[in-house]
Amino acid sequence: MRGIAASVVVLLLAIVSASAQEHEAFPQRAVPAGKTPRTSDGKPDLSGVWTFEHNFIYDISVSLAPGETLPLQPWAAKLTQEHMSKDDPEANCLPTGVPRQNPYPWRIVQAPGLVFFLFEGNIHSYRQIFMNRNEHPADPNPTWYGDSIGHWDGDTLVIDSVGFNDKFWFDFAGHPHTEKLHVIERFTRPDLGHLDYTATIDDPGAYTKPFTMHGHSVLLPNEELMEYICQENNKDVSHIVGKDTRK
Repeated sequence: MRGIAASVVVLLLAIVSASAQEHEAFPQRAVPAGKTPRTSDGKPDLSGVWTFEHNFIYDISVSLAPGETLPLQPWAAKLTQEHMSKDDPEANCLPTGVPRQNPYPWRIVQAPGLVFFLFEGNIHSYRQIFMNRNEHPADPNPTWYGDSIGHWDGDTLVIDSVGFNDKFWFDFAGHPHTEKLHVIERFTRPDLGHLDYTATIDDPGAYTKPFTMHGHSVLLPNEELMEYICQENNKDVSHIVGKDTRK
């Protein structure tokens, strides 16, 4: 199904009903068993191709701990209801931002001083996390993926990101953010086949307090990322109607 995406576009509804259906089979595959692999310096090796995480795609409210709700400011709650799927920047071939994912596999690559996240979906894009500096630029230029610096807290990779623009949505449901957004992600590989992570969102411009999203991925040992160039044939956004709030 991923080949369809190369010639059609990110269809919010079509992705859910077509491509996502195939990828949803990934978590049902046998999860590779074994110990957490490590790099030559003894740190966990997070590299590999991983499944997407539903909680970081459709409606981020499902990623919260039981009993919690999104602490939306009134204007942000109103805007969420007004956002229509056809206007989703991700549906229009723009980057997903952080920490949103799309329904396609992604790869982690570790290199000296850097960690890269490579995304198959949408615009075949990437994030780079700088492990060799401790501070963000004093006045970062707002971008879709922001400025990310990382460090190890024991066996957990901690990524601190700021410098975002306010153009991307957090999910298909249309939850917004502002340029005050600050995201702290924590990635842990407890064994060979699993990757657990959280993303703490601190955006005093749109939310009344910080909140934490929870997700996990499964290793896809025999998968490779496929080329997906959404921009080449974006014909279907005009056919998307209503609002996708799948949970």
